[in-house]
Amino acid sequence: MANVTTYDAKDTTVVVDGVYITGLGEDMISGEKEEDFFEDSTGAQGDVVKSIINDTRGTVSIFIQPTSPQKAYLMSLAKRTEPFPLWAVNKKLGERIGGTKANLLTFPAFDRGATAEDMEFVFRVFDFTVEAA
Repeated sequence: MANVTTYDAKDTTVVVDGVYITGLGEDMISGEKEEDFFEDSTGAQGDVVKSIINDTRGTVSIFIQPTSPQKAYLMSLAKRTEPFPLWAVNKKLGERIGGTKANLLTFPAFDRGATAEDMEFVFRVFDFTVEAA
């Protein structure tokens, strides 16, 4: 018997400093760690040294439609110098990415034409984490 499961994008919530972000774009959210967990090297005789990389930074992109009610709020985060929490959670999948210390890297590109293009807000998360059940 085949196992059928369901994914629903509406099960994902994005919260930036306590503000729920709505009007998410097609890609919604993406995140990745800046560096690998370790780096290894091999000596001439085959011995391996594994060096731990303690860089906890990551990058999170939030994609919104230009009509999102939180667009002005996200733009205002450029003025914030103190880090703030940023989390994306999907309880049904048991996933959570983000961290407690994030800042907006730069303003999104503005593309306007015959159709509304999504806007990408890129954040640096200084204590980036990915959790999955």
